[in-house]
Amino acid sequence: MKFNLAALVLLTVTPAVAREALAPLRTDVPPVIDGKLNDPVWQTAPSVSGFKTFTPDFGIDMADQTVVYFAYDRENLYFAFRCFDSEPDKIKSSISRRDNIRPDDWICINLDSFNDQQALYGLYVNPAGIQDDSRFASGREDFGVDLVWYSAGQIDDKGYTIEVRIPFKSIRFANKETVEMGVIFERRVSRRNEQGTYPPLKPERGMFFLTQMMPIHMRDIKHYRLFELLPEITQNRKNGYNPIAGKLSLANQQSDFGVTTKYGLTSDLIFDGAYNPDFSQVEADAGQVDVNLRFNLFFAEKRPFFLEGRENFNFAGSSSSDPLAAIVHTRTIVDPIAGVKLSGKIGKKNFLAVIDALDELPNSGTARDSTGKYAHASILRYKRALSGDGYIGVFYTGRELKNSFNRVFGPDGQIRINESSILGYNLFLSSDKAGAAAAAQTGHATGVDYVYNTRNLDVNAGVQDLSNDFDTKTGFVTRTGISMVRASVTPKFYPKSGFIRRIAPSLFSAQIKDKPSYLYETDNIVSLRFILKRNASISFSANYSTEIFLGEKFKTSGVSVSGSSQFTKQLALSFSYRYGKAIRFSSDPFQGKGSDASASVTYQPSEKLNANLSFRYFDLFRDSNSEKIFDVKIWRGRLTYQLNRFLFFRGIVEHNTFRKRLLTDFLASFTYIPGTVMHLGYGSLYEKNRFEGDVFVTGSRFIETQRGVFAKASYLWRL
Repeated sequence: MKFNLAALVLLTVTPAVAREALAPLRTDVPPVIDGKLNDPVWQTAPSVSGFKTFTPDFGIDMADQTVVYFAYDRENLYFAFRCFDSEPDKIKSSISRRDNIRPDDWICINLDSFNDQQALYGLYVNPAGIQDDSRFASGREDFGVDLVWYSAGQIDDKGYTIEVRIPFKSIRFANKETVEMGVIFERRVSRRNEQGTYPPLKPERGMFFLTQMMPIHMRDIKHYRLFELLPEITQNRKNGYNPIAGKLSLANQQSDFGVTTKYGLTSDLIFDGAYNPDFSQVEADAGQVDVNLRFNLFFAEKRPFFLEGRENFNFAGSSSSDPLAAIVHTRTIVDPIAGVKLSGKIGKKNFLAVIDALDELPNSGTARDSTGKYAHASILRYKRALSGDGYIGVFYTGRELKNSFNRVFGPDGQIRINESSILGYNLFLSSDKAGAAAAAQTGHATGVDYVYNTRNLDVNAGVQDLSNDFDTKTGFVTRTGISMVRASVTPKFYPKSGFIRRIAPSLFSAQIKDKPSYLYETDNIVSLRFILKRNASISFSANYSTEIFLGEKFKTSGVSVSGSSQFTKQLALSFSYRYGKAIRFSSDPFQGKGSDASASVTYQPSEKLNANLSFRYFDLFRDSNSEKIFDVKIWRGRLTYQLNRFLFFRGIVEHNTFRKRLLTDFLASFTYIPGTVMHLGYGSLYEKNRFEGDVFVTGSRFIETQRGVFAKASYLWRL
């Protein structure tokens, strides 16, 4: 197996198709970023137009023209967009908090800052100038990043205009006199469910953005020795219910100071250091069903220290539904006292990401005698770029405690087979020692994944194998001890009808061996998806499936339907419903059946006000006699008022009927740029419980059992 993969790396070469490079205007008089295209630079700057769609179909002229202008000076890259719209009153826009514009109309600058087809920045802006940003690599887009850049937009009687300034300090690029980047300009028109690009995406290359970039050349860019300092202070006060006094009393009061620093060794290699990086939650994680779970819930990373270069930790040879979800999940470093990180590019083809952190363990009394006070987390990632968007790489992760450790090591890579398909692979070995007297257990996880994507057909196939003893304490894995073969085929059809824009039937099959029991399970899904007018879609599916749990085989077959629509500028709706067989995950499992439903309504009466109501329902009945085991209802309401692009006020109320809890969460938040922020929050937890002696028992009314207030301030110093 190793020899075959190595041979593919050496023999498979896909030459990049050369595109004529863009030459932005070099200016000494920068434009004012106000959303108005009346600056002298835009009168002489070169421009491109001729956007063509890739959604719902490829290669069709967009209904309204888009013109993009580009310029630069020594310190910044500038773009301006004139987005014509024949119905400007129907443009979907909002003055919202950052990273909350996906339902709107927007433009995006997809920027491959090295033009090496390995990763890109996604810089999104809506017609009001509100930003969203992401980092894409190894087939995954990460919206957790927050870059410092500037934008403004205005709606007028012709459509809307947008201006963007990207400081070179905020992105990583080659340390050369002539800098070459790659770019694809993108536009979305929400009400038409229409997306297009310049240069146009080729139908035979599908959604592979990285291999379709247009070069953009610049000279005499200032190469910084970037230095950033981000001090932050957080004040928390928590009250808990005192059963003796029958009221809340002070449970904890804490002030935390932390600092994160960033130093650019070159324009493409960055050193980060942190002391006590803050992990205060600005918004409570949305309620998830935490009942009847086979594996833990996954929550995304949000701490600034861990975000730089995080795209390098994506690995090849897997899909989003595979059991090995992440080799590096930095949220496993729970309470770091200090950490250092090095990430970026060395030379033309080498990528490096290193993290070393000291994690303080919970003070659990005698448990510290065996674990010690700290865990030492070490992560190493190396990649070398190949032809096209291919690469070979290697991981090492380690978590060392006083008498135990977990270490994972192994290679991964992806190979561009042709312009429509790519092959990824991984092979990871783990060694885990659970205590001073325990012997180290070794295991492996390996996978191969094939992706074919064009206008007319999507194919995905893969093989995964995880041994019983594979374990990762720095990653995220949902299940071990399985071998799996899976494949899906999705042809796409484009009716002439104006109402149905695309039809996508899909067949999926996975065959799995459960190694501990030597039993086999199956998952076979037939689905049909319609993309409709008015930014709407609806999907139907049915599956025949079984699953092994604790050595028993259970049925998990069912049917489902889901859909979403942006009915008007103000009103959007989404829903999903599934009914079928299920497993009661417990020490004494049994065959069950039940429903899983969710719905969300968003109402936006103005650009500044947004209301959202969501509902989640989940139940389980014993299959043999229809006895109800439980049902869970989670109602969540969120109301946000965005005073301007910097300041918003938000309130959340969430009711969980299973846990018999009512959560309230209020926040005032000011963000000037990422890093320079002020937050003031207040939250309460109410439970339908009462005390009998020292024990909580179910009561008939809500009692406030927890209350908290927090304040956070940080300021980004950038030299």
